[in-house]
Amino acid sequence: MLRRAVSAAVCLVGVLAPAAHADGTGGGICAGSDMDVTVCASDDMAAPGSGGSGGMDTTAGTPASHGGGGTAKPCTYTKLDPPPPPENLGWEGHTAKDGAVYQVECPDTGRVGVVFVANGAAGPAAPTIDPELVARRAVDSMKLVGPDVASPRAGGRYVVGMPMWMWVQQSPTTFGPNTASATAGGVTVTARAEVSSIAWAMGDGTTITCTGPGTPYDASQGKAMSPDCGHRYKGPSTTQSGGKYAGTATATWTVKWQAPALGDGGEFTEVRRTPFTVDVREVQVLN
Repeated sequence: MLRRAVSAAVCLVGVLAPAAHADGTGGGICAGSDMDVTVCASDDMAAPGSGGSGGMDTTAGTPASHGGGGTAKPCTYTKLDPPPPPENLGWEGHTAKDGAVYQVECPDTGRVGVVFVANGAAGPAAPTIDPELVARRAVDSMKLVGPDVASPRAGGRYVVGMPMWMWVQQSPTTFGPNTASATAGGVTVTARAEVSSIAWAMGDGTTITCTGPGTPYDASQGKAMSPDCGHRYKGPSTTQSGGKYAGTATATWTVKWQAPALGDGGEFTEVRRTPFTVDVREVQVLN
């Protein structure tokens, strides 16, 4: 796992080795299923801001893309000699008998830190493609989309002041967990993605952030509030455009990745959105 470093200048030298491409894949997917996909990525992957979307989609249900449009700069791994003191976090509980600590610098993603590489591992002997960029290509293969909103229902009618329970359906592409691997420049990275929170912008100026999928409502709950993801509308939606509140469910995906051959790993987030509408009415009481 990458540990932040406090010093050491690193000189970027060397040339990336060409990546292997699978024959007849077309879209670059070598093998696997929706849950576990292996991708053959190329070294000409875009650095952040050079053509990819950076992980934030602008259209609901459209996966972000991190490929194309530029050439990624390599990461440099330099073995620290003399090694850092035993209490340095880079050792990750190991000692010099177990392996060595390397300084890592990745100019495209700005990652600077230290990693522990065990004895016997191939090790980062030369500048190599940024494994985080490879991880982002693996995430692209997952085809992650916005939350599958189960409630509020598009065709439902809700009442002012009554508890509304929000929840989503769970699948590998809408909530996770989802795993995939990608290889480029001789580096193989495995990524695991799962939704860590969903921010519900309710269309009335309030946003409710829920750390899980929400709890489905059933009639036995009566007028109780949701235990983990709920809202009350204070006014009807009749004054809104189309007569409904226009909301957005924004999922934050936490992606954890590992590059075993490099002893490297890290974490980043992706964002996906889904719009929804809510028809909220006032109850007329007759005397």
